[in-house]
Amino acid sequence: MAGFTNYAFRQIVREFGGAGLQATEMISAKGFLWREEHETELPDRLWGVADEPRPLAVQIWDNDPGLLAAVGARLAHVFRVSVVDINFGCPVRQLTEKAHSGSYLLKFPDRVGSIVERVVRACAPTPVTAKIRLGCTRDRIVANEVAQVVEEAGGAALTVHGRTAQDFFQGSADWERIAAIKPHLKKIPLIGNGDLDSVDKVLHALATYDVDGVMIARAALGKPWLFRQVQAALAGESIPPDLSLAEQRGLMLHHYDLVISRFGVEKGTILMRKYACCYAQGKPGARDFRSRVSRVASAPEFHEVVDRYFPRGDHAAGATQADLGSGLED
Repeated sequence: MAGFTNYAFRQIVREFGGAGLQATEMISAKGFLWREEHETELPDRLWGVADEPRPLAVQIWDNDPGLLAAVGARLAHVFRVSVVDINFGCPVRQLTEKAHSGSYLLKFPDRVGSIVERVVRACAPTPVTAKIRLGCTRDRIVANEVAQVVEEAGGAALTVHGRTAQDFFQGSADWERIAAIKPHLKKIPLIGNGDLDSVDKVLHALATYDVDGVMIARAALGKPWLFRQVQAALAGESIPPDLSLAEQRGLMLHHYDLVISRFGVEKGTILMRKYACCYAQGKPGARDFRSRVSRVASAPEFHEVVDRYFPRGDHAAGATQADLGSGLED
């Protein structure tokens, strides 16, 4: 997820355990090569990629097969990532309307096939996967056709988000349509994605729909321990409880330390604002907390806001969950 799944967040998920494969933020192929040609530092989105534990996937985007192949080859053979994933699903206008990439390419299955084929050849033997949506608009669902194209071009797996680009993140993911893709694939795994924000929903998706795996995205930002809970449930083990407010406080400060270790206190504090907002999801007082933490500009300010809303102990003096106010999650 662009702007979120950087090394700091991946490290936190890794510490909890349970995720079978993590993916980086999506990388602009053009931006990657420009930096290399001008001998500048690699993008912040590749922070940690060279040295962190595997397995690890790196997601790339563009609409030029040759450009994507060149970047994929670098990732596969120099960085030695586990998987190169191509984004054909992002609905953000900057990618679709301005760059004619992401979900825009679903209008052109032949182009998708050309891209996958070139990247597969360049990355071999590193597997190349693709992420798509059901289509660009609700009146033209093209996932079945695109799925076949990805497989025929040599893709190793396909992940499908159960909305169209037109939907963005509105409404509910259509898991029936995700599962309907499976008969159109001969051998590669189908991974479903969309609205998986609890253990029960993950178990239901795996038990009900014809998919080989699931991908958890936005829900993990507020609950990076969700993967651990799902892993336990799938193994028939006792599900670890959600973290207490005090434990979440410690986690948030740990996350903050990881971010400022890379970006420094000033920039790191600003970057941490959005992560802190995610930790407030679903809690009383979330709106007020987000309002305050989104304005912090220094380490003391950040710690003061966190201490106010996430006490050191669940029964410590000061704010408790019941005192956090009336604002609920958006």
